Amino acid sequence: MRTGDPFVPGEACLLNDVRGKQYLLTLTQGVTFQSDKGSIRHEAIIGEPEGTLIPTNRGTPFVALRPRLADYVLRMKRGAAVMYPKDTGPLITWADIAPGCVVVEAGTGSGGLTLALSRAVGEAGLVVSVERRNDHAAHARKLIEAFMGEVPSNVDLRIGDVEPVIAEVLPDRIVLDLPEPWHCVEPAARFLRGGGTFASYLPTVPQIQTLREALDDARTFTEIETFEVFMRNWTIDGRSVRPDHRMVGHTGFITIARKRLKRAISEPSNGKL
Repeated sequence: MRTGDPFVPGEACLLNDVRGKQYLLTLTQGVTFQSDKGSIRHEAIIGEPEGTLIPTNRGTPFVALRPRLADYVLRMKRGAAVMYPKDTGPLITWADIAPGCVVVEAGTGSGGLTLALSRAVGEAGLVVSVERRNDHAAHARKLIEAFMGEVPSNVDLRIGDVEPVIAEVLPDRIVLDLPEPWHCVEPAARFLRGGGTFASYLPTVPQIQTLREALDDARTFTEIETFEVFMRNWTIDGRSVRPDHRMVGHTGFITIARKRLKRAISEPSNGKL
């Protein structure tokens, strides 16, 4: 589906009102969207090109757009907590997740990060996403299908523990949104490819302290760093330009580490190879 194409049944649609309030819905025949500004039958949106102004039965116009991934993650009916878009971009950048990478992710949660990883690795890559809880895994599958139409071919959704999956897949990258990611440090030290990246997302200081100790003790990782990302919008109205009074501050800590190989290159003996 390309930007601007007509809407079809079953896909996600974002309705924006004149004040900027947004409503996320899944287009379904026979269903009507209701708001304090009136109602819109889904059939009035289906078949129209993206960006069309759709009036309610009271004449109030809404703009019909396909949600960006960030819109979808923030507004979807999630089960598990999600990584905020402001953190997803920096994590993907600093973990160097690129087309062709093989990534092991855990846990799948609500599937928001899984979708971002799928885009990042492209058709030539693979995301093996592991979730321990059956209910979270089932809900994530539904949310991924609602946004993409189906589970992408480069995504392999699994249920269980992630440690044996790391050993099986031998990934280029490991991305963990788990409460105790330090349990994955030892298998990552053994089975992550040389130069590969270990990335973790954690909400509290005690958690990142425990993780950093495990990474240091493994003596296998280099370029270890932990950071957080703040985001503040600005209000621009004519000559009135000021930062918003509220901002998205701390949501989580991102820790990045790279795998180095323990075996050193032997020095030549007596100057000879």
